Amino acid sequence: MRILDKEKVPYKFYFYDHEDGAIDGVAVARKLNQNVEQVFKTLVTKGASGAFYVFVVPVAKELHLKSAAKSVGEKSVEMIHVNEINRATGYIRGGCSPIGMKKLYRTVVDKSCEALPTIIVSGGKIGAQVEVSPQDLLRLVQGTVAEIAVEP
Repeated sequence: MRILDKEKVPYKFYFYDHEDGAIDGVAVARKLNQNVEQVFKTLVTKGASGAFYVFVVPVAKELHLKSAAKSVGEKSVEMIHVNEINRATGYIRGGCSPIGMKKLYRTVVDKSCEALPTIIVSGGKIGAQVEVSPQDLLRLVQGTVAEIAVEP
């Protein structure tokens, strides 16, 4: 939120109860009474080159690794291990936001965001979400858009 405030980006902030341990994206969308197509999850990968990449996809979908790799010009990408998330991003699993990571990694948001006026992403900790326009998110993270999500 500090980054959004500093950049004068309009946003809505949501808190949800996570005491039940249900922090997966679909559960979060239900808790917020939001459409699952509008709620996005942040996934961190490592390419064959060793570089980290961030992909933001709708919570009910999965990252298509081949499409993701192609979108960043890599031979392949793979999800990083849970124990690497904090070291690479400064966030913990379940609270990883595309905004405000330790470094500005190359970020790709699924093309489906273009059809939505706003999307909801993690607010940087478990129990917090922010709703922003896809254009503002892409500007903040210097991101691009590509078809990277598939049905599970």
